[in-house]
Amino acid sequence: MGYFAIFLGLQYQNNVAMLKQIETDRYEEAQTVTIKIPIAVPYMSDSPESQRVDGMFEHKGEFYRLVKQWYARDTLTVICVKDFENKRIHQALSNYVKTFSDKATHQRNSKSLISFIKDYVAQGFSLHSTSSGWIIDIVSDNYSSNLISTFVTSVIHPPEHS
Repeated sequence: MGYFAIFLGLQYQNNVAMLKQIETDRYEEAQTVTIKIPIAVPYMSDSPESQRVDGMFEHKGEFYRLVKQWYARDTLTVICVKDFENKRIHQALSNYVKTFSDKATHQRNSKSLISFIKDYVAQGFSLHSTSSGWIIDIVSDNYSSNLISTFVTSVIHPPEHS
């Protein structure tokens, strides 16, 4: 568990350093990636300027940090920057975990090792709404389900016919 704690410490240190770089705009523009996602959101107006976003994702072995986003003309544009240090830490952790297994060279086992790592490394994910849209308040009242009989049977026997 000792080495795993070191890897977690390195990831935390890298997260803090990357957030400082992104917040102060001290990242290299050459390392940025622009992702354009066509989305038609009804009643959402175009945003005149970009918004700072926070997040991280992995695609084809590369790690990216979200920097900023904006919505214009039915397209969500997201700017990301590559996180080389996180890739290095993840690779070192993967190599460390492979030392525990005799059959780490098999493709089948390497997938299970990666899933093993993901079970113990927390990944943060959050969504933020930029438009309130339609909102319905749901009120839940607890009604009493006990029914009180207001009709007391006064007829004990059938009425007589005359």
